[in-house]
Amino acid sequence: MGTRKLFFPTILILLAITTVTSCQSSIQISNQSLRTESTESGSAPEFEAVAEHTAVDSNCGLLLVTEGVASFYADRFHGRVTANGERFNMDALTAAHRTLPFGTWVRVTNMENGKEVMVRINDRGPYINGRIIDLSRGAAREIGLIKPGTGAVKLEAFETNPEAAFNG
Repeated sequence: MGTRKLFFPTILILLAITTVTSCQSSIQISNQSLRTESTESGSAPEFEAVAEHTAVDSNCGLLLVTEGVASFYADRFHGRVTANGERFNMDALTAAHRTLPFGTWVRVTNMENGKEVMVRINDRGPYINGRIIDLSRGAAREIGLIKPGTGAVKLEAFETNPEAAFNG
């Protein structure tokens, strides 16, 4: 009788673990890593963006996983119309990406400190070679990119906001 009482909770736990990890297990990320190269003058290193890699798992709504360099934009663009027609709010959690559809949700992780932020794509850019995303000032503040201005990040793009599923 005691074995039977443990059987069902054990099965439920295993099913929950399988469901949570099944999304992560099929994500494929390139073995390439972010590289920095010192310049001849000994100045700050230059970053080289890593090519984008499409994720495989549609169960999670995951569209893309990639690593590269992020920057942010703010003051002179505040209040201007973005590529999708919204007014740019430098304190909102939004971002510009060259190819992701407007409304795509992206988890941006600062590779140096591990801080993450969820942003919604509402603009096009960045227009500087070697960068893969331009964050609003608010998003850059969340992950600690204000002072350095740029930094190595990992992007995980989703069709819908994955945090909304967990937060209500």
